[in-house]
Amino acid sequence: MIRCLVVDDEPLALHILEDYISKIPFLQLVKATTNPIEALSLVQNGEADLVFLDVQMPELTGIQFLKIANGKVKVILTTAYSQYALEGYELDVVDYLLKPIAFDRFYKAAQKAQSVLAPANASASLPAVKEAPQKNLQNDFIFVKTEYKIQKVYLHDILFIEGLKDYISIYTPTERIITLQIMKKMEEALPEQHFVRVHKSYIVALNKIDSIERSRICIADKIIPVGDTYRDQFFKIIDAKNI
Repeated sequence: MIRCLVVDDEPLALHILEDYISKIPFLQLVKATTNPIEALSLVQNGEADLVFLDVQMPELTGIQFLKIANGKVKVILTTAYSQYALEGYELDVVDYLLKPIAFDRFYKAAQKAQSVLAPANASASLPAVKEAPQKNLQNDFIFVKTEYKIQKVYLHDILFIEGLKDYISIYTPTERIITLQIMKKMEEALPEQHFVRVHKSYIVALNKIDSIERSRICIADKIIPVGDTYRDQFFKIIDAKNI
């Protein structure tokens, strides 16, 4: 069980996250408060494992909270402002949720926290995933850090992702986006019902596959190999969609 705090200066935001937490079996609400000082005291006393933390608050900002907590608790930032994403990830936040927060996106963030906090028990509540609605790719997106900016990438635009040593390339129909990231972290950020790892260097969008010939996938005139390690799982997914 993951003990949670919710910290936000907006009572409505507190109510929404309280409701979301109540629906997830492996989360336990310790406190929902508009007072970040109170929450910080609970963290320093070891009474919470995870904090859902707003960024812009009058007494103490979420970024200041993170710096004072100094790694004593895992944090998921919840905010209406995307400009804090880079600083949040540099401070090792588990996830970054943009308001308004949909339940399926909240659930995915909670699962990510579960895998970080209790890897051995991460599979214990997997059946509950069935209760989470399917992700709507049309409106969902991720933020990635490029050389000069943080760029929004809509999931429905992604054709495939290629890993190249210390960075990855995200291919869309109109551009190639290069970001300093590792494949494992990118794989965890994508909804598994729509994206699949097919090679140590490739993740593909299932709905963008044009054809498959033996162990080669064709997407937008690009040939992508299916690695031996990933072949069985990939073709199980494909077979499930055969008619």
